[in-house]
Amino acid sequence: MKRVFPIIRAIINLSIQEYGLSCKNAFARTYIPDLEDTIKRQPIPIDIIRDIQKECMKMNDPNRWLIALISDTGMRLSEALGLKVSDIKLDQEIPHLNITPNSARRLKTKSSKRQIPLVGSSLWAAKQLCLNVNSEFAFPHYTIKDYCYTNSASAAFNKWLKTKTNKKFVIHSFRHSIRDRLRSVNCPSEMIDQIGGWSHNNVGTKYGLGFTTTDMLNYMKKLTD
Repeated sequence: MKRVFPIIRAIINLSIQEYGLSCKNAFARTYIPDLEDTIKRQPIPIDIIRDIQKECMKMNDPNRWLIALISDTGMRLSEALGLKVSDIKLDQEIPHLNITPNSARRLKTKSSKRQIPLVGSSLWAAKQLCLNVNSEFAFPHYTIKDYCYTNSASAAFNKWLKTKTNKKFVIHSFRHSIRDRLRSVNCPSEMIDQIGGWSHNNVGTKYGLGFTTTDMLNYMKKLTD
């Protein structure tokens, strides 16, 4: 509710301004109490991640390729679903993903546009995709030219994960895990933000070109040790 209401307010405000309406925004002062009842997503322990990755390689199908791809990159689900096969760069000196907006999905923030080195299970999944997918998008059963079926995908993946892990873990938990895993190998906080596409919190991080894929690879390789 708290996430949706600011969007509603902005839509109504823009409509009032664009159409020159003489009315107030009924959502302008909507009060939503802070109940502090949100459930914090927990990172997945590394031993469970390893078990999931082994199961993905054993089953070796498109859904498991996506889970494996996310597991060692920390991508958002929508970012993975909207990948084009051409975004997977295996012929480069450092295999990586190009995360860019396209017709099927936008990116959450400007920082979300980035390159992510491929290591471990994510590299395996990327190779499987390049070998087996013959369409524009890497996951055509969830993505068409103008739309990603993120909700359907999330429900399917979460249902499968519940059969393999504790019920509190969902597909987004891999994103929480990657941050902790990078912290554990002493990866600089600014680099973690760049790898995960998190927004920067200070002005200084917006200067310069950021870290190279070589810089990031040196730390990401440690995730698979």
